[in-house]
Amino acid sequence: MGNTEFKSGFVSIIGKPNAGKSTLMNALVGENLSIITSKAQTTRHRIMGILSSENFQIVYSDTPGILNPKYNLQKSMMSFVSSSLEDADLILYVIDLMEKQEEEELLEKILASNTPTLVIINKTDLNKGSRLKDKIDYWQLLYPEAEIMSVSALEKDNTNKLFDRILEILPVHPPYFPNDTLTDKPERFFASEMIREQIFKHYQQEVPYSTEVEISEFKEDDSIIRMRAEIYVERKSQKGIIIGKGGESIKAVGIGARKQMEAFFGKQVHLETFVKVEQDWRKKDKLLKKFGYKN
Repeated sequence: MGNTEFKSGFVSIIGKPNAGKSTLMNALVGENLSIITSKAQTTRHRIMGILSSENFQIVYSDTPGILNPKYNLQKSMMSFVSSSLEDADLILYVIDLMEKQEEEELLEKILASNTPTLVIINKTDLNKGSRLKDKIDYWQLLYPEAEIMSVSALEKDNTNKLFDRILEILPVHPPYFPNDTLTDKPERFFASEMIREQIFKHYQQEVPYSTEVEISEFKEDDSIIRMRAEIYVERKSQKGIIIGKGGESIKAVGIGARKQMEAFFGKQVHLETFVKVEQDWRKKDKLLKKFGYKN
């Protein structure tokens, strides 16, 4: 062990919405750091998951799904993708096995950057017939220089093999973070993300995408965490939907989020939620800065 060279580096996980990037990062880190729902565009920030041992430190970056931005929030989301590519020692380009349209132009740019890149075909648990083989053959024919691997992040199938390959590629370098660091984000961030995850699960159509969560109070002692969460929406009608008849909808969100938080933080959580209207917040730079989307 003493003669082993220490390896350390940044691994950027990118792909289209719903490619399963967040599930893959959680599987590789061994912790549920990124929220996961069946809806696209759930991830809005760059979230680092840091895996350390006596021989290595891997800094994974989960990023928002690649899209053509239509308003300021989405532009900020794509800036997180760009920054993760700039400092990457390795790029995992994640492809959904079930997706028909491919982002060939994006992969072309990535390969031209000379950053080591692995093309990861995800969701192999859904493979039927020759679908996986056809997908691999397609990419190998299109980009013979690309290294292709297939995984099921959900079932953690082949993720150990992927981990071994990541470790082979990363450079010899001292660690970037203390050994006990799990992520670059504070506890308040994960609390707000858990509430946002429940909103994505309980509401339909545009409402989850029009919602932002801010933890305005976070007080912790040995046995309990007391927090206040502000849930922002863009219109009054959305506020009524979030609250629901007799407050039942917002109550369900609070119960679900509190269970997640108690499992994550390992102690009792007292959560108060309040719904506020900030008209068109997704388009306003001042509000995006307040919510942490702009430096």
